[in-house]
Amino acid sequence: MVGYQIVLGALGLLCGIGVAAGVFALVASLGMVPRMAGKTSVAAYVPALENGLIAGGIFGCVLAIFPDFPFPVGAWFLVVYGLASGVFLGCLSVALAEVLNVFPVLFRRMRLKTGLGILITSFALGKTAGGLVYFFWVAR
Repeated sequence: MVGYQIVLGALGLLCGIGVAAGVFALVASLGMVPRMAGKTSVAAYVPALENGLIAGGIFGCVLAIFPDFPFPVGAWFLVVYGLASGVFLGCLSVALAEVLNVFPVLFRRMRLKTGLGILITSFALGKTAGGLVYFFWVAR
């Protein structure tokens, strides 16, 4: 029985390492960190941004794997963590859509020439509203 648990633990660890490596490879191949550093004029702090991304990934995994682990920081941390997670997920999805040229193809097919910023903002607000509806009413 102990051998079985060791094998399952090792297999889980290896699979988790593989998934994490894939996610970070996607983030690196999209060039998300250097692009955000260039847009926000903090290019000198790219190593700190990368370290923060790795630390956030590790911290998120620990919280996901051990949900009953006592972590007494208060409700303010939940707000900050949720905001940071949402910003990361939004940046990742927009970077992926940009690499795949989703927006130019969509705008060309819709024959849109003006108001592109308003449309992208509307996409973000709709995504936010859908997430809030899900978490406050559906996921109860």
